[in-house]
Amino acid sequence: MNNYETVFILTPVLSESQVEEAVNKYVDLLKEKNCEIVTRENWGLKKLAYPIQLKKNGFYTLIEFKGEGSVVADLELAFKRDERVIRYLTTKLDKHAVEYAVTRRAKVKAAKA
Repeated sequence: MNNYETVFILTPVLSESQVEEAVNKYVDLLKEKNCEIVTRENWGLKKLAYPIQLKKNGFYTLIEFKGEGSVVADLELAFKRDERVIRYLTTKLDKHAVEYAVTRRAKVKAAKA
């Protein structure tokens, strides 16, 4: 099992419930493929660095998961087919990135408390 991190941007015209539904769709897809969801973070509506499809904002979401390499292709195919997704990026995490992700999550948790 490899560690992966995927960040995707959803179109800003969606409501909060539609965003949650879209994110849950991808979490369920990963669970169907026997992946372990490590963390899921909703970063909210953020300004894009440059316009994408004439949109200047988007809902950012990060999902960190453990799974087989073949799952990434299925996930990215689902992203391509969904018109709500305007950008996505999935990266495989090495041991240093996994350590960094653990400390980053701890800092986020401490900041919220």
